[in-house]
Amino acid sequence: MINAHDITAVVLAGGRGSRMGGVDKGLQAFNGVPLALHTLMRLQMQQAGLIGEVMINANRNLAAYEAFGVPVWPDSLADYAGPLAGFVTGLERCESSFLLTVPCDTPLFPLDLAARLAEALDREDAEIAMAAAREEDGRVRTQPVFCLLRAALLESLVAFTQDGGRKIDAWTAQHKTVIVPFEAPGDDPKAFFNANTLAELHSLESP
Repeated sequence: MINAHDITAVVLAGGRGSRMGGVDKGLQAFNGVPLALHTLMRLQMQQAGLIGEVMINANRNLAAYEAFGVPVWPDSLADYAGPLAGFVTGLERCESSFLLTVPCDTPLFPLDLAARLAEALDREDAEIAMAAAREEDGRVRTQPVFCLLRAALLESLVAFTQDGGRKIDAWTAQHKTVIVPFEAPGDDPKAFFNANTLAELHSLESP
């Protein structure tokens, strides 16, 4: 059973932002609030109180991120190695039994994300729980950057990345992973829409 504060969360804000013209995604405004700060606030609102500590994975403008009041850690892997570098950083710094990974560019992610991933991981006695959602083409696709991981997986992930592995699903395939669909009648169809451009980001803002 996963209890209150058993989960540490990491906000993934370490990318180059290349599809946003090279800007630092986590510092772009969403409804007047920097995306990374908005993500932190949404993590604090998670149902069931499962999340204890929260950290940010960022590789530039560290002082700006530190102003949000949580620990900020850059990649331990070199050369912007992608989201898995943030997974490694989070697991290295995680002092709880579980780590939740959440990207900074998906501002409408569900408020019951942690609870539903935790329930599935517990029920299936899995090592990883990964979100999935129905996309615009009607297909249900996994959302690999939204994962709940057992902290004991650090050694496995370090070995995978040291061998040059960079794809999340290639690593999770090595472990017992439960896919958790977010397509119930009350689920927001835009919950997992990630903004790759400023125009896409603004389209998600409240009217």
